[in-house]
Amino acid sequence: MTDQGKLEKLFKQHYRQMYRLATMLLHDDAESKDVVHDIFARLVDDHRDLREDTAESYLLTSVRNRCLNVIRSRQIQERVERLYLLDLDTTIIPAERLDEELKTLYKGIDLLEPPLYRDIIIQHFRDGVTFKEIACRMGVSETTVYKHLHRALSQLRTHFKDQ
Repeated sequence: MTDQGKLEKLFKQHYRQMYRLATMLLHDDAESKDVVHDIFARLVDDHRDLREDTAESYLLTSVRNRCLNVIRSRQIQERVERLYLLDLDTTIIPAERLDEELKTLYKGIDLLEPPLYRDIIIQHFRDGVTFKEIACRMGVSETTVYKHLHRALSQLRTHFKDQ
């Protein structure tokens, strides 16, 4: 759209409505203004001639689509920031302390009653055996294995809470 007068008329007619829609979607005045101005800048560059009967629909749809892109971009940025913070939050435990904690954990596992709980914990967490494989080995259902594992973990939590 190269006709300066036509573009100016569209801007005067639809700016408020476009800005209001962008503000409702983005909740940010500066970003809303940027979205509306980007749309008009693109109209200048595209050399597209808008018909008067469809101009309003085209402009409002453009605002909506551009706002959705901004929101999507924000969500991606927030996810990356969260993951980055999680990555920074990892603490490095000295090997000696890790060995002590593992020994304490294995002592707690040795105290589990009945011994079936001990076997299930070791097979599942240490050896990486699935519930289905454990169930086949013991001749019970997967649900039973899950329930035993749940009870074993509850015992371990209680054991470590008391220490």
